[in-house]
Amino acid sequence: MPPQSYSLPPDKLQRAIEYAHAGYTLHFASEIYAIAILAAIITTGLSAKFRDWAEAASKRRFLQALIFIPLLLVTNDLLYLPANIFGQHLEQKFDQSIQSWPSWFWDWTKSELIALVCAVPLAWLLYAVIRRSPRRWWLYFWLATLPIIVAVMYLEPMVIEPLFYRFEPLAATHPALVDQLETLVARGGLAIPPGRMFEMKASDKLNSLNAYVSGFGGSKRVVVWDTTLQKLTPPEILFVFGHEMGHYVLGHIRNSLLWLSLLLLVLLFLGSHIVRSIVARWGGKWHIRDPADWASLPVLLLIVATFSFVTEPVVNGYSRWQEHQADVFGLEITHGIVPDSAVAAAHSFQVMGEIGLDEPNPNHFIEFWLFSHPSTSDRLTFAETYDPWKNGAPKYVK
Repeated sequence: MPPQSYSLPPDKLQRAIEYAHAGYTLHFASEIYAIAILAAIITTGLSAKFRDWAEAASKRRFLQALIFIPLLLVTNDLLYLPANIFGQHLEQKFDQSIQSWPSWFWDWTKSELIALVCAVPLAWLLYAVIRRSPRRWWLYFWLATLPIIVAVMYLEPMVIEPLFYRFEPLAATHPALVDQLETLVARGGLAIPPGRMFEMKASDKLNSLNAYVSGFGGSKRVVVWDTTLQKLTPPEILFVFGHEMGHYVLGHIRNSLLWLSLLLLVLLFLGSHIVRSIVARWGGKWHIRDPADWASLPVLLLIVATFSFVTEPVVNGYSRWQEHQADVFGLEITHGIVPDSAVAAAHSFQVMGEIGLDEPNPNHFIEFWLFSHPSTSDRLTFAETYDPWKNGAPKYVK
């Protein structure tokens, strides 16, 4: 029988509580710290100084972007680096990460380079639109970002992920599992051939477990972490994968993209009015000429950071609802394929919770504000008790 509820032995329970509380504190502190960094860059005149250097170097706007954006981004991220380092320290201290510091810094450097490659043309486009349409730039820039977001989602599994982790064809290492995954994929109505199923070498850096579907169209693929293959049984892996597959079958990727796009539209609309008011009131003091001035970018970023912080409960609440739907789908798609699928699901939550040091009884406010998934305790209990085949009809998989 599966455990009646998610629980941890006393020594591990204490570590889980310490890890969780340290993480909660770091999260809120780092959010405030990120806002403070942007405020400092604005109020000290550093942003205006970077603008002056860029404009002195060239009259061409794109060349100015090539100077201003790296100066701003690298300065901001170097100032924020202590928070990232402390976060990695926590992951190592509580056995969530085994990545060496040289490897971690190399990953951080790659992330910075990727951010620069994306940020320079995006910022250049943003300020070109602001200069052409000072009143409606928020709408035109939003429309321009939509195909960019879709392109990034398509390319990310093929271009970005391999820069950080090694991938091998799953058929070469676990052919029997591929056959079982194909059964689930077919039952869910997806078309993902074995050639697009991969094992990711997460154990080079992490102890945590995962399996997922990423990309869309020609880039859609199944990814199972090697830590998952090592620490879960095949039935448990099938449930975890079934849950992840549910996000695609139930349209969560599409719906999240649409919903976040609407949030972005609201943010840009509000940001356009707020930045205009801020620059009109304090721009002279900070040497920011107008909203089309490069030096106004940290003001926009400050608005984005503040908006992201205050809307966290809304975004995470929506995510928890989707994750619960995916749990339902995972239980239903594995029913009849995996023996005792409820047992497998419940035990997978127990194992992942123990390895990830999930707190059994999180504070309700923390769960409301920070949790993108239902608590492990709630998920395990639901897996044990969900039985529509006895009391009704399955919701998603007939």
